[in-house]
Amino acid sequence: MTLQTDPILLPRTPLPGAAVPRQAPLKMPTQSLARGSTRHRLLQAPRVYLARLMAFGSGAVLTACGAYQISAVFGNGNHAVLQMLFVILFTITFGWIAFAACQAIAAIFTFRAGPPAEVHGPLRNRTAILMPVYNEDPDAICAALQAMAEGIADLGAGHMFEIFILSDTSDPEIWAKETACFMHLRENLSGRMRVWYRHRNDNTGRKAGNLRDFVERWGARYAYMLVLDADSLMAADTIVRLVRRMDAAPRLGILQTLPALAGGRSLFARLQQFAGRLYGPIIARGVASWQGVDGNYWGHNAIIRTRAFAQCCGLPVLRGRKPFGGHVLSHDFVEAALIRRGGWQVRMDTDLGGSWEGCPPTLLDLAARDRRWAQGNLQHAKIVGARGLSWSNRAHFLIGIGSYIMSPVWLAMLLTGALLTAQGLRYRHEYYDSYYDSGFQLFPTWPIFDAERMMWLLIVAMTLLFLPKILGVLRAVLTGTERQAHGGAARIAGGAALEVVLSALLAPALMLFQTRQIFEILLGRDSGWSAQNRGSSAMSWRTAFAAHGSQAAIGLSASAAVLIFAPAQIVWVVPVLAGLVLTPALSWVTAREHDGQLSRLLHIPEDRMTPPVFLRNAALYETYAGAATITPAQVMSDPAIATSHLNTISVGPDSKILGRKQKPNGAANRVLDVATMTTRAKIDAAHDAEQAITLMNRKEVRVLLGSSDLLWYALGKFTSPKPTEIFKRPARRA
Repeated sequence: MTLQTDPILLPRTPLPGAAVPRQAPLKMPTQSLARGSTRHRLLQAPRVYLARLMAFGSGAVLTACGAYQISAVFGNGNHAVLQMLFVILFTITFGWIAFAACQAIAAIFTFRAGPPAEVHGPLRNRTAILMPVYNEDPDAICAALQAMAEGIADLGAGHMFEIFILSDTSDPEIWAKETACFMHLRENLSGRMRVWYRHRNDNTGRKAGNLRDFVERWGARYAYMLVLDADSLMAADTIVRLVRRMDAAPRLGILQTLPALAGGRSLFARLQQFAGRLYGPIIARGVASWQGVDGNYWGHNAIIRTRAFAQCCGLPVLRGRKPFGGHVLSHDFVEAALIRRGGWQVRMDTDLGGSWEGCPPTLLDLAARDRRWAQGNLQHAKIVGARGLSWSNRAHFLIGIGSYIMSPVWLAMLLTGALLTAQGLRYRHEYYDSYYDSGFQLFPTWPIFDAERMMWLLIVAMTLLFLPKILGVLRAVLTGTERQAHGGAARIAGGAALEVVLSALLAPALMLFQTRQIFEILLGRDSGWSAQNRGSSAMSWRTAFAAHGSQAAIGLSASAAVLIFAPAQIVWVVPVLAGLVLTPALSWVTAREHDGQLSRLLHIPEDRMTPPVFLRNAALYETYAGAATITPAQVMSDPAIATSHLNTISVGPDSKILGRKQKPNGAANRVLDVATMTTRAKIDAAHDAEQAITLMNRKEVRVLLGSSDLLWYALGKFTSPKPTEIFKRPARRA
């Protein structure tokens, strides 16, 4: 059966301005994880080896000392099962915080390093600014892209950059808004920077597959690609400097910036932003100090040499069932490891500012994002042993896995400690029984426990835990520009104290969330792929108690047990138990927007002196309000809106609509599937476009928006004058 369309409904002249440029394919072969060797092993600067010695060597020494001391707490003899388990769990957690502390200290090796070289003069290579999107807010995305593009154009470099929106959007309502916002963005940047748009109907491979599709179709057109995320924002000067540094280092494959968290309005978002801004630079410098040019990549706010990416980063589909098998979720770590295996450098430059990203507005949003990240990081267990990887990249994989495994380890240690406390109470009871009844034994048996040694060990552990934060506070206080940007030393200290208290209270809830996520993943439950909540932060009490009620119940039960059976031990577990009991209230309070004194303590420099790109982004957001209200009904009934949308789906013979190859400008004779037939039937049955959309299900609306045949047919029925008349206007190309 074929679709018969009235010839008058097909376009008689070319659509104004193609949505994508002429293809320039670049081969991207799929890489093997079982075969491969590191080419061109790179020598690092001497300071990198010193930093590695500090981070890993000192961390290992401290871990060994901690293991010896905790073993001595229980007598250094033959330990019972619970004692041995506690020793093992404590050693793991102590080693984790010891490594983090030593890594922060290793940051001193980056302060004396000079700034990386840059090539000055006019830019010589074209860069694609890539915005992969999946069911995101198109108005916010296009406003940010325009703000960045205008800044680049003002620097005289707009002709060397091109924006490419890579859409994997599956929601037809958002798809209609996307195409309208794209055409609005293209019109606004006309003559200043080129803007392109490509939509995939099937997001195979997710974000990694999205980027691969771009490289294989247009990669040869661009020397570099600047990969952004939906909430990314970068200063124009930073973007241009990234290109100059790539030009100055021909073997540099990926150059990662240090994105600062900004733009959040809820108390929870401000908490993350403040912590990231105060402690993040020290932690990032520590990582950069030991990784050198064996660096990592975080998937956004980074510039990549396109040829190197195509050569090395074709990701394979992992064997086995989900969640460990299938497409690679946390693709960025893997791409960094593979590009490094290919002999290219991967570097993080922490001296560059002007790079920002958003953060989850609530505790529940953070937990939802962590679910996907946890699965992606655990999936790396199948990749960490791949042939030819540098040990630094393997370390990044293990650190990523450990960041989620530590939650169940911490919970197991707390439970083991509780069992040991219960065992101690039983021994005390047996002591008194034997004291009054010497018939059982001559002397009572006490468990060996060195309380004083344990006290000092806990003091050392807490010092190591807070050392990165202490160093971050000292850096901000002792650096004049940072101190002024935060509002003075007193405000920094007050904000740090508030952050420590709130983070400590929220940590038990995150521990339980992540522990549950780990077990769900191990049981084979896939996280799926859904868009993140990047804006709204309102939360009702009902939602808070529904999400955290079980955690509060655990906290209340544990508190009652401690108060009844071991009241003297309550002081040691107050932070954990109080955090659990208060989790519903904390989640509700921190999800709201506050502007009181406590919230102002968490202000970051961007709150006090807003960067120009932020101001321009906020101003432009309102200009996209009209385009962001476009609906599928308007697409099928308004000729001007339909023209914009048709322009994005009529992209040539290689485009795929509904999984079938489409001929240029929409073919009249194309084999129908069931969804196409039902969509056509519902168009026929409807009196107007709104009723037609009401009759269709989500899949049918997607079919409509992806088929030029059906859109032209709908336009012929629901519009007057006929849609062919819109092509009498002069053609205009971007």
